[in-house]
Amino acid sequence: MALSERSSVQGSVKEVLREFQVSFFALTRLPSFPWTFVEKDLQSSGSSELISQVLKQTCLHPLCRKFPPSVRYRRLFLSQLIRRLEASGCEPLDELYDALAEVVGAEETMECYKSYLLPAGGAVSLMENIALISEGTTGLVTWEAALYLAEWALENQQVFTGRTVLELGSGAGLTGITVCRSCSPKRFIFSDCHSTVLQKLRDNVRLNGLSEQTTPAVSVEKLDWTAISEEELREIGADVIIAADVVYDPDIAGSLAKLLSIVLRCSSAEGLPQVFICSTIRNLETYGGFKQQLEAEGVGHEVIPAPVNHVFPYNRQSAIELIKLRR
Repeated sequence: MALSERSSVQGSVKEVLREFQVSFFALTRLPSFPWTFVEKDLQSSGSSELISQVLKQTCLHPLCRKFPPSVRYRRLFLSQLIRRLEASGCEPLDELYDALAEVVGAEETMECYKSYLLPAGGAVSLMENIALISEGTTGLVTWEAALYLAEWALENQQVFTGRTVLELGSGAGLTGITVCRSCSPKRFIFSDCHSTVLQKLRDNVRLNGLSEQTTPAVSVEKLDWTAISEEELREIGADVIIAADVVYDPDIAGSLAKLLSIVLRCSSAEGLPQVFICSTIRNLETYGGFKQQLEAEGVGHEVIPAPVNHVFPYNRQSAIELIKLRR
């Protein structure tokens, strides 16, 4: 094999291993993994070396020991690897069957870890609820708009560097923790209003090594959009306000529009915060109603171009829009 061809193959293997790792730790749907590449490699090489490398980047990786994905997910993932290895007729891998034995008898819980790998190294690890809607709230899982906004933040770090950032409806904390880990804000305030979400949010913030004593200084606050006063907003003194996937209910959207109009109205021209709202458009009527309410409150907006780099795995077919508000 020529040197250039060998380099190309090695590059492809590296990309595939990265894709496996990113997808595995984010608990991405198993059919979306690059299985075809694995099958072709097994067939052409007659070796289980690639399976061994995939295993080291996933189930045997230190991150999996520290923040393991759900037991069921790991079991299904390992079963997929075993099925392909056995179909190829290659030499069996003891460590593959050992890994499966470890999860077969393990007890499943309603909570698990998801980890989102950052481009500069490290990961944002979150304790999430396996059920999509739990305990009357949607805030215990990471939604697509949060991942989209986090990708945008990674490409626009200057928006957050050295600033005080307030996040509304922080949920599980993915966007905010990404900003804290990668964009060097001066201070970051996570907020939500549901007590169960707030407790999980505090746990996730702590899990990722953030606190009042770290840089940036971080706090988690209970914030009721219908009750917060202008004075409290001034005390927070946010330079940047962000929110993701908070426009999904007409009543909540109305409260948010009123809050944002107060934020922009009570700020001086020099101290006007930048406000970014990112939404997955599930219901055109609800989202359109939110924009109309903003206009009725005297708040305009512009649509911000989508992030270029695909850092996190999520459904790119979803209609997601990021807007920046203006007075």
